[in-house]
Amino acid sequence: MGIAVEFNPDLALRDYSHYKSGKRKKEECLPLKLEKGKIYNFLKSGQRNYWLEGELPLLETKGNQKLSRPFASIKILETIHFLYNNQPYTKGKYKVIEIFDIDSPKINFESYKRIK
Repeated sequence: MGIAVEFNPDLALRDYSHYKSGKRKKEECLPLKLEKGKIYNFLKSGQRNYWLEGELPLLETKGNQKLSRPFASIKILETIHFLYNNQPYTKGKYKVIEIFDIDSPKINFESYKRIK
C-alpha cells in the first residue's frame, strides 16, 4: 500500500460551463471572467502538491490530461489537503499575475518556467 500524491507543475481547471450545468463545483472551474490581481479559490480531487515559490500556468482541462495552452500566470497562495466522503481533495487560493491571449503564438511557459 502506498500514498498517492500528485505533483502538479500547473493548475488545470474545467470550463465554467461545467459549473453552470451542475457537473462541477465553482472552485473546480475557471472563473467566468479572469481578472489580473484578483484572488480565486480552487478545488481539485486527490492529494496534490503545487510549487508555492513562483508562477505557474493556469490551464483548462477537458479531462484525461487534455490541456489547453496557458490562460494566465498565477501564484498559488495556499493549499489544504482534506478528506470528503473518505476521498482526498486539495483546495486553495491563487492570484492571477498576468492574463495571456491563448490565440497568440507567443510562448509564456516552458514547463513550469515563466518566459517573459
